[in-house]
Amino acid sequence: MITVFTDGASLGNPGPMGIGVVIYKDGVRVEELSEYLGHGTNNIAEYSAVIKALETAHAMGESDVHVKSDSQLVVRQLNNEYKVRDLELQPLKKRVEHLCIGLKVRFEHIPREKNEEADELSKEAAELGRKREKK
Repeated sequence: MITVFTDGASLGNPGPMGIGVVIYKDGVRVEELSEYLGHGTNNIAEYSAVIKALETAHAMGESDVHVKSDSQLVVRQLNNEYKVRDLELQPLKKRVEHLCIGLKVRFEHIPREKNEEADELSKEAAELGRKREKK
């Protein structure tokens, strides 16, 4: 089993977006991802981080994934506690559902202070993107 911490950031809403993903296996940090995504909202960034995490789990050959996110909205939507009303988020939720096929996945909401590593990576990526755009 792997434990994955995900976060998405948007500098402005919408604004430059970045994602951060940190993966642990048996308590050891095995992967760290930070990526600029272009312009969009914080919720698009949050979903994109989960998608990247699940794609990485597949690439690693993992089948048991515990995803932790500080986005209450995204976690509740993925756990089918909330409906996805935002038309931009609906295809992202479908992508997550598709990536969950063949995996045992658990989505858990965690407080922001327990997600500092992924948060930092997502903000760094968004900031790098903003700097590139200014050039």
